[in-house]
Amino acid sequence: MSATAPPGPAAPVILFDLDDTLMAHRAAVTAGLALHMRDLAYEGDSAAASDHWHDLEEEHYHSYLAGRLTFEGQRRARARDFAIAHGEELDDLAAGAWFDRYFERYRASWSLHDDAVPALDALVRSLPDARFGIITNGELDFQLAKLERLDIRDRFEHVIASGDVGVAKPDPEIFRIALERFGLGTAIGRAAYIGDRFATDAVGAAEAGLIGVWLNRTGDDSAPVPAATTVLEISSLAELPGLLAPLLAG
Repeated sequence: MSATAPPGPAAPVILFDLDDTLMAHRAAVTAGLALHMRDLAYEGDSAAASDHWHDLEEEHYHSYLAGRLTFEGQRRARARDFAIAHGEELDDLAAGAWFDRYFERYRASWSLHDDAVPALDALVRSLPDARFGIITNGELDFQLAKLERLDIRDRFEHVIASGDVGVAKPDPEIFRIALERFGLGTAIGRAAYIGDRFATDAVGAAEAGLIGVWLNRTGDDSAPVPAATTVLEISSLAELPGLLAPLLAG
C-alpha cells in the first residue's frame, strides 16, 4: 500500500484594504467636496475644508462602526456639522439631501491609485497561484459598487465588509472570517494584508497572525510598532511583489 503524499502548501492569499489603498478615496473626497462647495457658494480654503471633512468622516464613521450611528446617520451627521461651520443649519431631511448632492460629486471623482493595477498584475506574475481578496470597513454593496465602477471587481475572489459580517478592523475576527472564506485554515503565515492605516490595517492584521503590511504613502514616521508585533512597511504598492514573493512563495 503506497503512502499518501502530504498535502502541499496552501495557495497564498493576498488581501487588501480598499479606500486609500487601492482607491484614491481622499483625492475623490477633495475633488467632490470642492465642486459641492462651489455649487453651494460656500467660501473658504479648499484644503482646509477637505481636512475638516476628513476629520468629520473619522469621527462619525467610527461612530457608525461602533454601532452608535446608522450608515445613513453618520452621513447626515457629517453633512450637518460641515454645513453649520459654513453658516447653514440643516434638519435631518435636508442633511440627507445635502449629502446626496455631495456624494454625486464624490462618486464622479472615484479613481484608482496609479500603482494599484500595475501592482496587482505584477503580483499575479510573481505569485501565479495567489488568491486575492478585500477586507474593508464599510457596507458591502457600497464597496462592491466602487470595485465595479473602478473595473477591478473580478480581480478579487472574496470581498469581506464589516457591515456584512458584523465586526470591523482591527478586530481579529474579521481577518479570521476572511481566512475562512478562502479555506486557509491555520496556515495564516500564507496570508498577507495591505492597508494604509497603521493600527487598523497593518497592526490589526499582524496581531491576527497575518503578514501585516503598512502602505505609508505619506512618509509618516510617527507610528510606533507594538513590541510584540511585526509590521512591514512600503511607500508604494509597486514594492509589494518584491516584498511578498519571497515570503509567500511555496
